[in-house]
Amino acid sequence: MTYLTPRVALVGDRSPAVRSHARIPGLLDALAEQDQLVLDAYWIPTEDAGAPGALDGFDAVWLLPGSPYRSEAGALAAVRTARERGIPFLGTCGGFQHAVLEYARDVCGITDAVHGEEHPDLDQQVIVPLSCSLVGHEGAVEITPGTLAERALGATRTQERYHCAYGLNTDYLDRLRAHGLRFSGADESGQVRVLELPEHPFFLASLFQPELSGDGTRAHPMIRALAAAAVAHAAGAERALADTEGARVGA
Repeated sequence: MTYLTPRVALVGDRSPAVRSHARIPGLLDALAEQDQLVLDAYWIPTEDAGAPGALDGFDAVWLLPGSPYRSEAGALAAVRTARERGIPFLGTCGGFQHAVLEYARDVCGITDAVHGEEHPDLDQQVIVPLSCSLVGHEGAVEITPGTLAERALGATRTQERYHCAYGLNTDYLDRLRAHGLRFSGADESGQVRVLELPEHPFFLASLFQPELSGDGTRAHPMIRALAAAAVAHAAGAERALADTEGARVGA
């Protein structure tokens, strides 16, 4: 059986001013040329991501940097769709922040949870200003052994680049953990930098930006892992369709 090319939703408000966005075409080319992971990628603005059926037929969702997004609701809808449907998901920088926010609201029941950048005057800020901005920062991240993050990265320590000023409010760590979210990477001071969902086929998010790794001519291992998960999802969907068609013929 020849499988269809996986379709990947690049959710974000595309802008040439966002360095990680500018690197995406080159990273997709590198995945195809160096890793034989060919993806059919579509940019979906956050205003469109929350529309009914907006993510139907996609084999992966990548919520990209660039917050505050034009539509917080659309970004959260993209996270929820991927989480609930078992679609491979990668959230980077703002994608990490909104993955936390969606989980807090829709799984932990913190319905008034907010992002501090969007709502600085409200309580229940699950995402808050970092004590030290990470804009332009590079630092080591320690990865928990035996996790999806370790399998994706192939290491328990990595050096990563950031461009963010907001992160997880640690007051909510225990509640998020109690509802199944796993924090599988931290910086050298113990601050959370990576999260995942163990019961999901592939759900991974990082506060750092893997798009900024190296010179942009080779995809970061986390991006390659998402691409491989998309390939597997597309193959599984096509096998399921073939089985359904076979059952109809045999009926």
